[in-house]
Amino acid sequence: MLGWFRALMPKEDRFFDLFERHAVTLVDGSAALRSLLDGTADLPTACAAIATHEEKADVITAEALQAVRRTFITPFDRSDIQALVTSLDDAIDSMLKTAKAVRLFEVSRFEPEMREMGAVIQEAAGVVAEALPRLRALNENAHDLNTLTERVIRLEGRADDLHETGLKSLFKASRQDPMAFIVGSEIYDHLEKVMDRFEDVANQISSIVVEHV
Repeated sequence: MLGWFRALMPKEDRFFDLFERHAVTLVDGSAALRSLLDGTADLPTACAAIATHEEKADVITAEALQAVRRTFITPFDRSDIQALVTSLDDAIDSMLKTAKAVRLFEVSRFEPEMREMGAVIQEAAGVVAEALPRLRALNENAHDLNTLTERVIRLEGRADDLHETGLKSLFKASRQDPMAFIVGSEIYDHLEKVMDRFEDVANQISSIVVEHV
């Protein structure tokens, strides 16, 4: 009877699988965003790619939230699972919002700091993708997880510096063209928000480590 009951129980591993699948959308989405900023992909192609990855992320998020409601035993607190998957989804959503802003304003040239922010975002996505599989064994990986989340925090600080430097340069270069400054600052703000969402992911991972190790 006990074996039959266990066979019917939802598997805890599904959450880790979902986290890792979500990480793939972040890595792929950040690569598409960087290709847009670097000019290695045209605007329609890059925007379509980011939208595709965002749609995949939405499906994964819905599956994870549904699993939280239906799973009897979860690997850690339900609220932590919900917060983590939501923060992951927010990151890819912010990438899509950035692409939509670029398309709306028909931006075709990006400042050096914008391109570097794209590189920072892609690096942060890679770090998150490296961290999430380690949640499967929190006790063994606590040190590594703390190291990886600290890297994301430092990258977010780097993005903040680029945002500030870029805005200053843009302001000086756009004295005769206020609209260029308005559009450029909008793109900078979207890029900064992407990194803010990655910081949220890192903070949520850190919270899980603190609570469960």
